[in-house]
Amino acid sequence: MLNEALLFLLDVLLQPFAALLLLRFHLQWLRAPLRNTIGEFVMVLTDFLVLRVRRFVPSVWGFDSATLLLALLLEMLYQTALLWVLNFPAQGFLLPGLLVLAMVKLLKISLYLLMGAVFAQAILSWVNPYSPIAPLLNAITWRFLRPLRRIVPVLGSVDLSALLLFIICQLIVIVPIGMMERIAVGLM
Repeated sequence: MLNEALLFLLDVLLQPFAALLLLRFHLQWLRAPLRNTIGEFVMVLTDFLVLRVRRFVPSVWGFDSATLLLALLLEMLYQTALLWVLNFPAQGFLLPGLLVLAMVKLLKISLYLLMGAVFAQAILSWVNPYSPIAPLLNAITWRFLRPLRRIVPVLGSVDLSALLLFIICQLIVIVPIGMMERIAVGLM
C-alpha cells in the first residue's frame, strides 16, 4: 500500500513537472506566443528553477538547454525513484540505461504533448476558433500539419490532416518508442 502511494506521488508530482519543463522548451523552440493563460502558467510554474539553472547552463544553438537539461534530470530522477519503488533488479549499466530511458521518455512525452495540442486545436476549431490559446496551439502544430495538408485534401469543410498526424504520432509511440524503451530497460 505504501508503494502505491509513492507511485501515485511520483506520477502526480515529478512526471507532470518534467512535462511542464519539456512544454516550456518546446514552446520556446517553436516560438509560440506565451502571452496567454497556458504560456504564462507554464512560465510561472517553471521560472523558479529554470532561471537559477540558466546562470550555469548557457543556451546552445539558440535552444533553451537549461530547461531541457532540467527536464532530463527530473525524468531521470523519476525513473530512478520508480525503479526503486518497484524493486527493479539492476544488472547492467544503471546510469547509461537511466539516461537512455529518460531521453526516450522525454521523446514520448513530447509526442503526447503534440497529440494533446492537435486534439485541443481540433476541438477548439469546432467550438471557439478564436480562443486566446488558438495562436499557441497553431504555433505548436502548424509545422507538423503543413506537410500533411499538402497530401490530405479537405473533405467538405473537414480537415483530416489533424487525424492523420494523430495516427502517425500514435504509431511512433507504439513501434519505435516502444522498441527504444525495451532497449533502454535492457541496458540496466
